[in-house]
Amino acid sequence: MLKFSRGIARGVTLALAMVCLIVPGTLAQSQAAALRQGRASDPYWISVNVDLVVLHPTVRDRKNRFVADLREQDFEVYEDGVRQPIRLFRHEDIPITVGLVVDHSGSMQPKLSEVIAGARAFAQSSNPNDQMFVVNFNEKVTLGLPGDIPFTHSPVELERAILKAPATGETALYDAIVKALERLQQGARDKKVLVVISDGADNTSVHNLAQVLQTAAHSSAIIYTVGLFATDDRDANPRVLSHLTQATGGQAFVPEKLDEVVAVCERIARDIRSQYTIGYVSTNPKRDGLYRAIRVAAQTPGHGKLSVRIRPGYIAGTESRRVPDEAAK
Repeated sequence: MLKFSRGIARGVTLALAMVCLIVPGTLAQSQAAALRQGRASDPYWISVNVDLVVLHPTVRDRKNRFVADLREQDFEVYEDGVRQPIRLFRHEDIPITVGLVVDHSGSMQPKLSEVIAGARAFAQSSNPNDQMFVVNFNEKVTLGLPGDIPFTHSPVELERAILKAPATGETALYDAIVKALERLQQGARDKKVLVVISDGADNTSVHNLAQVLQTAAHSSAIIYTVGLFATDDRDANPRVLSHLTQATGGQAFVPEKLDEVVAVCERIARDIRSQYTIGYVSTNPKRDGLYRAIRVAAQTPGHGKLSVRIRPGYIAGTESRRVPDEAAK
């Protein structure tokens, strides 16, 4: 049974702020926190007792151009090799909660001006209803925004947040990502994204890469990375950033020049805003905590071969998930 909040007329259109909800414990905590913070009346939120898996595929053609005119019948969704009936389909620009995770180790000092310009471009190219925050890190991990401003869409506030931390010391990349994934859960948008900007491998975190990948797999976040690697950087490890993006359906970028950071950030914003929303209820009724592999294919006359990028799977939980009202077809 659907439970509608106030402002439902507008909420029906905007309630598609969803990603693949894969950990019931995290979801239950997020929903409880939402109720405590009064989000039950937020028009972006609608509840339904259907176990809907929601994906946000990015579709491109042979020339790497976004394909924006596909229909529901142009998609096929498979879970563990079994085709799934689509219950939800939309192609709309929906608001997100997004964290900018910015490396402030000593080697980043000459690069911060370009990073700030990129953050400003990202904000200006994003949905005006997005909620943004900043996590700064060197050997310490800190939130960039003031305590009384949990989220913002202001380029000026984002710039101040990045400048707040000094560029010195070593790199706690893994700890910063874990902190940012936790912070994402406090956002009021169900579609959640991290943009990680770093120039080196981790050398001082408490967490290791396996733990970060596990945490990412247990979250709904899509992770994009921007690797600012110097050619003589012995600590550079672009494979780490690539692993994070592949596990979550995001994309890794390695600009050859610093002045390309702005264009990369603008491209990430366009990628996020160009994604489809597809939902299905798994034909496998078990909620056993095991990993389920997902594949999405797209084809339609006139477009040739299409490539689809999504997060590659989810963990089947034991709780009902909050989903958009279109799930009740």
